[in-house]
Amino acid sequence: MQPDSISQSRSSSAAIAKIPVEWRKALGLLAAASFALIVLTAREWGEMLHQWWNIDTYSHIILVPIIIGWLVALKFGELAQVVPRSWSPGLAIVAAGLGLWLMGRASEINLIAHAGAVGMLQGMVIAAIGPRASMVLALPIAFGVFLVPFGDEIIPPLQAITAEISIALTLWSGIPAEIDGIYIDTPAGLFIVAEACSGVKFLIAMVTLAVLVCFTRFERWSHRALFILASIVVPIVANGIRAWGTIYIAQSQGVEFAAGFDHIFYGWIFFAIVVALILAAAWRYFDREPENYGWTADGVARFALIRSMERFQSSAIVVFACLAAMVILTAITASIVAPGALG
Repeated sequence: MQPDSISQSRSSSAAIAKIPVEWRKALGLLAAASFALIVLTAREWGEMLHQWWNIDTYSHIILVPIIIGWLVALKFGELAQVVPRSWSPGLAIVAAGLGLWLMGRASEINLIAHAGAVGMLQGMVIAAIGPRASMVLALPIAFGVFLVPFGDEIIPPLQAITAEISIALTLWSGIPAEIDGIYIDTPAGLFIVAEACSGVKFLIAMVTLAVLVCFTRFERWSHRALFILASIVVPIVANGIRAWGTIYIAQSQGVEFAAGFDHIFYGWIFFAIVVALILAAAWRYFDREPENYGWTADGVARFALIRSMERFQSSAIVVFACLAAMVILTAITASIVAPGALG
């Protein structure tokens, strides 16, 4: 072994040695269990990765694992004050995720299968580190929900809303037009509010950002509710204005010019402007720093419910053995009710 390799090996060993023994056990259990669950649901994770990377609607999800890592890193100081204990009741959440995954595969509904694949990992985190540490990490654990690609279901109503906003603004601006569903007929041509123009990708990305901002920058629930509401309403209205802008420009500059302008400006640039405006309006109401989000270790220690829940602690070996049995049983069931689930 070369000197550099020896030095790096020693540095890695030293870094691992700094991690408390109990955390090393918990993280080892979590790593082994997560590997088993991901292998079982490899098809779903492959599908989700494909959607994150290749479909614009879900491209923002690539940032979600990074955000989760950042949220966990902010809590390192608090986690150092907590002793993780494997917790067998957490396997009930894993079982629910496995059941959801199996249901999704049997019914061939990807959304359900994907939700199950993510949910079982969230449950495994809770089972591996216990309720006390999980409460400290409640936000990053819950934020894992946004790993699931969703939103296709709301495209039709968003198309309808965008069409109604754009026709109202078109008539208001003095341009004669008629609407038939998602079709808008104007002197410059016939415009269609296609799926790509529904604004779904902006809305989903904005809601994801809004949840992050709400729980890292606001203390008051009233502020959180208002910010979430604004993060839903403003992008929908803004998208209607975007569609109207395309129609308005087409009347004087032609359809081709309007389409090109829409493609260049009204993409993520337009979305960035909308995000900046919403954040600017909320900035004065931010009442805490991101590193202060969630519960502290001392705060969680005062929860009587947490102390009651910790009575059901189990050894890591028992938890992993139970998980292994659940995975094997689910795999056997899947091979019967959904033969292609493991392919």
